[in-house]
Amino acid sequence: MNKNMPASSNRPNIIHILVDDLGYGDFSCFNGGLNETPCLDQFIGESICLSQHYTASPVCSPSRAALLTGRYPHRTGTIDTMEWRGLERLDLRETTLADCLRSAGYRTGLIGKWHLGAFDPRYKPEHRGFDEAVCFRGGMHDYYDWRIEYGDHVERADGRYLTDLWTDEAIDFLKRETERPFFLHLTYNAPHSPLQAPEEDRAPFADREDLNEAVKTLYAMVRNLDRNIGRLLETVDRLKLRDNTLIIFSSDNGPQFGDDEGGSLDRFNCNLHGSKGSTYEGGIRVPAIVRWPDGLDPACAKTDAFFHMSDWFPTLLSLAGIECPTHLKLDGIDQSNILRGEPSPHNPARAWQWNRYTPRLEYNAALRDGDWKLVRPYVPEAFHVPDIQWLEVCMYQPEHFIKNGIITDPDPEVQLPPPPPLELYNLADDPGETNNLAAAHPDRLRRMENQLHHWFEDVTRDLILPNQR
Repeated sequence: MNKNMPASSNRPNIIHILVDDLGYGDFSCFNGGLNETPCLDQFIGESICLSQHYTASPVCSPSRAALLTGRYPHRTGTIDTMEWRGLERLDLRETTLADCLRSAGYRTGLIGKWHLGAFDPRYKPEHRGFDEAVCFRGGMHDYYDWRIEYGDHVERADGRYLTDLWTDEAIDFLKRETERPFFLHLTYNAPHSPLQAPEEDRAPFADREDLNEAVKTLYAMVRNLDRNIGRLLETVDRLKLRDNTLIIFSSDNGPQFGDDEGGSLDRFNCNLHGSKGSTYEGGIRVPAIVRWPDGLDPACAKTDAFFHMSDWFPTLLSLAGIECPTHLKLDGIDQSNILRGEPSPHNPARAWQWNRYTPRLEYNAALRDGDWKLVRPYVPEAFHVPDIQWLEVCMYQPEHFIKNGIITDPDPEVQLPPPPPLELYNLADDPGETNNLAAAHPDRLRRMENQLHHWFEDVTRDLILPNQR
């Protein structure tokens, strides 16, 4: 056995905390104290904090699919967020990280937002490797007027704020069976809209003249999230699980910007260009914090290494001493060596693409190869959702789709403009993507454009859309 591989009797517990629409700039230790995140700041101080950690998509469902499968989202069938059309469904042929950990003897639990298959029971987390689940299965949810699934049982709002409820359930999960190692996937929906926060968390920002009402409420949601992370970490310590529990904290995509009730959500994000929905850095480069006292030394880790969301699948299996199934066509690579500070293998080029409905490479795509990044820019028309009225039904009346099934009509017709010119950046010199080098490096531009094209052909070759399944 590899000396770095834990024996099966001493495998680490794993808690993967995934939050929704949080950026680097939402931590007070990175934003000069614009908000209040003392628990997360302390957690960063005692952990590995990766500075070049990338999601697999600039929106949530595709990124979550890549995390759980180690594969690009296009391969998994999870290409968009719209559960009323089934575009968020994780193909039933996929093997998940939870499948592998459960097969190796782990107790597995999902608490929070699922968003990889709503309405149809075949896509429930309990059928995707999780022994138990407490969740809502759509993309967004009211924080007070909630409908939560406890397995096959549904419970309605009882007065608790949803972020508090998720933590209550996570603590209950930790307190139960101790004979087996566990994998807890704790998926907070904060600070995703709707913008709602308890008054006690709003109070510190009430008189801030430098913030509009939207950002005040969002920072209040983050403050509440921070306190709940503190509650969870305190429980890990109290139950004497700290040393052999591997905890990862990350976000599914970059922060949401733009207008919301109360004003614009545009805010500081460490000078990264773009935001949620965009393949610029601000949409796909997100925090990742890793702590495992028994297995990882923060002083040794290569914190500036390039790490992709799909890498977590093989990396967590490696850290747990579990063989990765050889039949799976993974895009992620085992990055446990960078967490241990050991020599790294070659990191391949990685790519991103997202638009509404059927994937279109011409709009909102990117490829990173070493320090260089090619971008096909975002255009608003490719993200218009003519049937957005169904989102409200998904949130508050999901029984409509549970009874009637998803919409299988053809995609709405949207007039798209010609694609904008390609852009090229050197991230080592220009992490804020301010200096477009496309004209200065035409050969590199063409080479990377061909790479992106071949990547897209590969990942969409076997894509089966929901109305074809």
